[in-house]
Amino acid sequence: MSSISSRRKKRGLRVEDAVEFFNYVVEEKPFVPVLIPLVLVCWGIERWIFSFSNWVPLAVAVWATVQFGNYQRRIVVEDLNKKWKRVILNTSPITPLEPCEWLNKLLMEVWPNYISPKLSLRFASIVEKRLKHIKSRLIERIELQEFTLGSYPPCLGLHGTRWSTAGDQRIMRLGFDWDTTDMSIMLLAKLAKPFMGTARIVINSLHIKGDLLLMPVLNGRAVLYSFLSVPDVRIGVAFGSGGSQSLPATELPGVSSWLVKILTDTLVKTMVEPRRRCYSMPALSLRKKAVGGIIYVTVVSASKLSRNGLRLSPSRRQFDRTSEEHSVDSDLQTFVEVELEQLTRRTDMKFGSNPRWNSKFNMVLHEEAGTLRFNLYECTPNNVKCDYLASCEVKVKYVEDDSTVFWAIGPDSGVIAKHAAFCGNEVEIVVPFEGVHSGELMVKLVLKEWQFSDGSHVLDNFISHSSLFGSSNFLPRTGRKVNITVVEGKDLIAKDRSGKCAPYVKLQYGKILHRTRTAHALAPLWNQKFEFDEIGGGELLMVKCYSEDTFGDDSIGSARVNLEGLIDRSVRDVWVPLEKVNSGELRLQIEAVRAEGSEGSRGSSMQSNNGWLELVLLEAKDLIAADIRGTSDPYVRVQYGNIKKRTKVMYKTLNPHWNQTLEFPDDGSPLELHVKDHNALLPTSSIGDCVVEYQRLPPNQMSDKWIPLQGVKRGEIHIRITRKVPELEKKSSLESDPSINRAHRISCEMKQMMMKFQSLIEDGNLEGLSTAMSELESLEDTQEDYMIQLETEQALLLNKIKELGQEMFESSPNLSRRFSGV
Repeated sequence: MSSISSRRKKRGLRVEDAVEFFNYVVEEKPFVPVLIPLVLVCWGIERWIFSFSNWVPLAVAVWATVQFGNYQRRIVVEDLNKKWKRVILNTSPITPLEPCEWLNKLLMEVWPNYISPKLSLRFASIVEKRLKHIKSRLIERIELQEFTLGSYPPCLGLHGTRWSTAGDQRIMRLGFDWDTTDMSIMLLAKLAKPFMGTARIVINSLHIKGDLLLMPVLNGRAVLYSFLSVPDVRIGVAFGSGGSQSLPATELPGVSSWLVKILTDTLVKTMVEPRRRCYSMPALSLRKKAVGGIIYVTVVSASKLSRNGLRLSPSRRQFDRTSEEHSVDSDLQTFVEVELEQLTRRTDMKFGSNPRWNSKFNMVLHEEAGTLRFNLYECTPNNVKCDYLASCEVKVKYVEDDSTVFWAIGPDSGVIAKHAAFCGNEVEIVVPFEGVHSGELMVKLVLKEWQFSDGSHVLDNFISHSSLFGSSNFLPRTGRKVNITVVEGKDLIAKDRSGKCAPYVKLQYGKILHRTRTAHALAPLWNQKFEFDEIGGGELLMVKCYSEDTFGDDSIGSARVNLEGLIDRSVRDVWVPLEKVNSGELRLQIEAVRAEGSEGSRGSSMQSNNGWLELVLLEAKDLIAADIRGTSDPYVRVQYGNIKKRTKVMYKTLNPHWNQTLEFPDDGSPLELHVKDHNALLPTSSIGDCVVEYQRLPPNQMSDKWIPLQGVKRGEIHIRITRKVPELEKKSSLESDPSINRAHRISCEMKQMMMKFQSLIEDGNLEGLSTAMSELESLEDTQEDYMIQLETEQALLLNKIKELGQEMFESSPNLSRRFSGV
């Protein structure tokens, strides 16, 4: 049968080829339909009337061969033309202008029910946040009530689109024209004097026209987009007192021009060349909303700095380039100021045209994206004021596969883009200063942690347990309390001339205000706990730090803390950098708990009261030498809340072994380890300390880790810690380790392993690949064991259901009679 079918296929192919050849001959040789009947007539005459000479069949065969050769040649030429067009498309610096009617037709179909609702929700949240910071003389406060973009999409590339090349970067240019009259953006404004009361501002039409640039980066992982120049913006506004009646916009003078200015300024600052926005296209979307993050910024060095290149006007720079290349400004004294929203930090001052700072700062993001701005200043002798020289920017954004994208303006307004696959990966970027002829800055960026609205967070290539159990443990915003402990501060600025400071902290959440006691140190220790009622809607905790003074308290910094996504009875321990000052950080411990009497509060409190911490202090290594003889007599003092315990002393060693177990009641207090050097006569000296993070550990599971000691150049301590909960030990394995949580954990570990494989393959790390293969094998074994456990539990559950059904059948006489009657 197979041979017959193959023959039929071959025969079908030959017939198709013959038909295609015949159609080609008819198209190329219009006289063929006349020639073929003529040949048949001649053949009939030859066959039945009289014979022609023998050269006629030969001529026909030659003619057919020539026609078939022309047909084959045409196929080869078409194939070569396609390949040549593909080569030209990939190598040509510019492509021909192409129409985009198909794209606009597609937008018309998908805009009303898909793109418009998504963009409306996205833009509504952005506009709502921006309105809180907008001020006007006529409007005291303004808030968003309604936001819809309407059913008419923008028109793209009405005059065509084309690709061009600038260096190694491919750029697509297309026109953007959005003229809509059915949008509805309603704002409720509280008017200032001389106008009083409230009013509604309705934006019912919008016109934006300009040229868009699209630039794919990171091998297609993201696209940068921006306007080539400032677009033309027009806004139609209606103004009314609140009912169905609306009055012309001229009733409130300047509203339309004010809104146009706000929109235009926002576009200029964010997406007009060379400022660009980023649209990421991850291969995998985890569908999580990032609400904040912690980023470590290291300002490494600058190079090619010169007064002429940084201060000359653009018209004079082209004439002085030769002199700038040979000039060396050894007496140039500069520093860099790092800005992230309202948070600023400064490096030390360094001399020369190639200064090196190596200053590291802890910065906080309050959204899924942010802009790091680096301002370069010069300090002149005998002058209090510093001169601004230049600046540059690096933008950072969360990607939905738990990675991070960094991008900046490169040389000649080019593109610099970097990708960090995991939290904790260091990215090094060399950014040229903007608007000047010379100078570039080297920075290192580490996105330490992303925090999400569901309470999960990603930290140093590790998904916390709260992210695995976040969906099951996440509690409603109502009926919860937020406990905030102001633990300590460090590097606070001194307002007093003597260098002293008397700081205290004010916390405001909603309308509730609390204040700590006054300390008398630049590194104060408060350990004061305050309780607030949880507020929904993304309300921020406002933190203000003051220095107490006889003639009036001075502000020494403020901060905003996002309290979204708190997990019940899970402590978030964070260092919060202070804004509007050059230094200073506060340590806060934040915990959300159920209010007494609400559902679930009793069980959680019983779990906390009946549990305890088991801490095993095993050993330490590479401790610093505190004695003259080059050794130490180390011991560990453990402080857990108000409880203090200590280990035995190990004499004359830098690598002690204690192997000592300590237990504490699990009440959520901070656990601190202080490694000391024992002295019989003199006071003990510190050789390092650390804080043990145990709040996110799952119950009855041991954590074994080495912790580096802080405040010293080297040294680590080895501990094992377990949160003991007796009630959970008595429960079945199905309750102590829920199937859905374990499935989430295995799935997330698999995902992290795949991303790790991709990173190792791109780096060509063969040793890392072999290690990752062994880890994957163990993970597969874990998955196999889990599947066996699920099958066993399923069989036990089915047997239990059968037994319960049999008992119900036997215990109910009416039911048994009914079934027996049937």
